[in-house]
Amino acid sequence: MSLLEGIKSPSDIRSLDYRELEELSREIRERLIDVVSRTGGHLASNLGVVELTIALHRVFDTPKDKVVWDVSHQVYVHKMLTGRMGSIDTIRQLNGLSGFAWPPESEYDVFAAGHAGTAISAAMGIAEARDKKKEDFEVVAVVGDASITTGMSLEALNHLGSLGTKIIIVLNDNKWSISPRVGGIARHLSRIRSIPTYQRLKEEIKREIAELPLFGGGIFNVVDRVKETLKYLIMEGSIFEQMGLLHWGPVDGHDIRAVEELLRNAKEVDRPVVVHVLTEKGKGYKFASENPEQFHGVGPFDKTTGSLKKSGAYSYSQVFGMTVEKLAERDNRVVAMTAGMREGAGLFEFSKRFPDRFYDVGIAEQHLLTFAAGMALNGMRPFVAIYSTFLQRAYDQFIHDICLQGLPVVLCVDRAGIVGSDGATHQGVFDIAYLRVVPNVTIMAPKDERELQNMLFTALEIDGPVVIRYPRGSGVGVELNFDDFQKVEIGKGETLKEGRKLILAFGSMVLPSMRVADRYPAGFVGVVNMRFIKPLDGKLILDVVKRAEEVIVAEEGVRMGGVGEEVVELVNEEGLDSRKIKIVALPDVFVPHGSQGELRKIYGVDEHALEEALFGKDSNRQAVG
Repeated sequence: MSLLEGIKSPSDIRSLDYRELEELSREIRERLIDVVSRTGGHLASNLGVVELTIALHRVFDTPKDKVVWDVSHQVYVHKMLTGRMGSIDTIRQLNGLSGFAWPPESEYDVFAAGHAGTAISAAMGIAEARDKKKEDFEVVAVVGDASITTGMSLEALNHLGSLGTKIIIVLNDNKWSISPRVGGIARHLSRIRSIPTYQRLKEEIKREIAELPLFGGGIFNVVDRVKETLKYLIMEGSIFEQMGLLHWGPVDGHDIRAVEELLRNAKEVDRPVVVHVLTEKGKGYKFASENPEQFHGVGPFDKTTGSLKKSGAYSYSQVFGMTVEKLAERDNRVVAMTAGMREGAGLFEFSKRFPDRFYDVGIAEQHLLTFAAGMALNGMRPFVAIYSTFLQRAYDQFIHDICLQGLPVVLCVDRAGIVGSDGATHQGVFDIAYLRVVPNVTIMAPKDERELQNMLFTALEIDGPVVIRYPRGSGVGVELNFDDFQKVEIGKGETLKEGRKLILAFGSMVLPSMRVADRYPAGFVGVVNMRFIKPLDGKLILDVVKRAEEVIVAEEGVRMGGVGEEVVELVNEEGLDSRKIKIVALPDVFVPHGSQGELRKIYGVDEHALEEALFGKDSNRQAVG
């Protein structure tokens, strides 16, 4: 039996010697590569935290001690060591393990998180409650070097410096977010990495002090004061020290013994400590190590060659990136922006071709939108690529800084609708409801890749805020044209197929609606590609309601606050019969993880749901004619 097979809980790794731990690390990496090559998932980040995760569970008495993971996409190893090894093959699969920390799944998962920047705030809250209740346990926040630059993390650090709550922040410094990390703090951390004189002298002084006849926690305070003096002799204090926190390290994050030593020392001081560990994203797997951006969140791949399994059609993200590149050729006002998602958003080639017109602000969505607003105010035309789930984090900036001032910023909302295996934290199902209520904005949803191209072209001509939402994954496979863009008439839908029963379909719901309509005789089921969520084509909607037997409004977003409710309201205001309208949309739930197809079926936004809305659950569809 392998070492890994014998690990049922963290207590099993606490008795292993360092030689055995080295073998365990190798087995974990081998298992990670095997599982993720079949299921897809976050690979490079998990390969980078193997030794760190082992050290955390050896030093801390989990689950009594609380380990809070920032973003928590790097918890696969943590799950393997906390009793879930037997289920690791189900990760991100329907009814299987979540790809993120999920408290209902295990007492070892302290805080649910799929977005960056939450760990320090959550850890502080847990620790403050602990102190108020006079409880005795450690609280650790594991934060990446990109996550710690988020506005929320910096707000928490600022508060922590004044509050002085005893928590331990493990700074996992691997030089990456999803894309390469950017910004002044990134340069600061790189500088700390690159001062060997300080690191060498620090270790020598620590060895000398260790021989002094001092006992208990006091020795660590002496060590800290000497190291503090040494830092200021050689370099400026780190940003963490200037905020009033202890900052220990950097230390090799793949040296379990060294990481454990710093963590044990951190337990002995009664103030907040930052333990700075250096790790390699993708460690142990050549392809992930050489290309950590591609292997951050990856679909199934050939583990022998590292080649990804791709479909034939371009993804919507790729079409977006290629089209904006063409628009930038024609119009020097065009700039492209993203928040740490350069490759995922389809902007890698744009960033290489137009480096002076591309901006990756890091994980800073609020700054991203206001930065874009400032550029638009002064004559540029920003195309902001942002995932639907991450746009939620910048809602005030969308309202206050862009829409209130009517600025021509184009928000290209990727991963809109069901995203699949990333689960509840990443499903892009709320954007229609929270965007359409804001004045001054035009919201479009393309039926296919070619229409996305034309909508991007049209957005460039609109003198105000624009949102274009499109789904995750491959497009329909229609032919693209980069030389002849066509303007889309604002606020106008198009009838694709006439019928007595009509489906008003938005964006990703157009293709399944057409598939349903094609199953029935001509003139029976019709489909309208609405194209615009705002402004709605009211004239077309009212015409459809007047002449159709039944009308289905189909949208891949939550029903509550969605565009279907607005259609019903419009029809009622005109005194027409809204009882003939049915809405196919998502229920009032957080949609969990699973494949896109599985989730669309379960939550009622697929072809089967459309047919049920048209004919009822028990209707005899063979008799239609």
